[in-house]
Amino acid sequence: MAVDRVRWGILATGGIAAAFTADLVDLPDAEVVAVASRTDASAKAFAERFGIPRAYGDWASLAEDADVDVVYVATPHSAHRAAAGMCLEAGRHVLCEKAFTLNSREAEELVALARRHDRFLMEAMWTYCNPLIRRLKALVEDGAVGEVRTVQADFGIAGHLLPGARNGTLPPSHRLRDPAQGGGALLDLGVYPVSFAQLLLGEPSDVVARAVLSDEGIDLQTGAVLSFESGALASVHCSLTGGTPTAASVTGSEGRIDVPDGFFFADRFVLHRDGRDPEEFTADPAHGPRNSLKHEAAEVMRALRAGETESPLVPLDGTLAVMRTLDAIRDRIGVRYPSETN
Repeated sequence: MAVDRVRWGILATGGIAAAFTADLVDLPDAEVVAVASRTDASAKAFAERFGIPRAYGDWASLAEDADVDVVYVATPHSAHRAAAGMCLEAGRHVLCEKAFTLNSREAEELVALARRHDRFLMEAMWTYCNPLIRRLKALVEDGAVGEVRTVQADFGIAGHLLPGARNGTLPPSHRLRDPAQGGGALLDLGVYPVSFAQLLLGEPSDVVARAVLSDEGIDLQTGAVLSFESGALASVHCSLTGGTPTAASVTGSEGRIDVPDGFFFADRFVLHRDGRDPEEFTADPAHGPRNSLKHEAAEVMRALRAGETESPLVPLDGTLAVMRTLDAIRDRIGVRYPSETN
């Protein structure tokens, strides 16, 4: 690996890939050296947009590029297993978008591959790398609210306002409604509330869930209650049918923390300790805009320089635990993807 600069490859050319690549510009020790897409035209257009020297019209060429230290996999999650697996087997380190895979079986396969090849692998759960969420977690662990009793989090969007919507609704061909692409609210949006709850409480011992399904069999909105051995409960909700506050709260025996909006890229939260005035915590402006993806990129580069094969902020066992919970929720609501029926 390059000593002074970490050389990145970008696999896929959609919106999240563009946002991540743009944020890498703010990191002086990062260099984007290659991009890959399924077509030459898409890869070349992306390369021209960001000044990337090499563009590949296939994934394998990027995976085999020895000048790439780490690959950011930004495909739809239905392709994460294939794309990340190809890169790991070729000797590349990998940062893979969320949801990490379609299911826990695929996630376990990727983790096993990374460990077999001694490669770094991390889920791109930017929430865990957000400095303010790290501060919130530290406060909870230090007992700021006492013993955690409940966690609540939601993430809902107005699907009819998304690009590609027609006549006020998402068409069945849209990625978010296509079962073959892992469509539905849960893997795109629900992964955030579930991950937030498990960041603070660990893996649940029981899951209860209900959902509204589309004609294609994907979840349009889902609510779940997660139970934990400690006696704590988490209430999580996700939706493609309407915009929700995207708020989160953590209630303990001695207080509460409220993240009022956009909890997954929080820039402020309020700590309410019993018998004391509320305390507001805000993001340091030096850390950049609230929607910056650079924190997860910086964590990847820190870990690579330290010779680590996984991040303590986003540990692989935690990613596997989240995927097991998402599997359990899908089991309760009756959602299966075509690749899982064989």
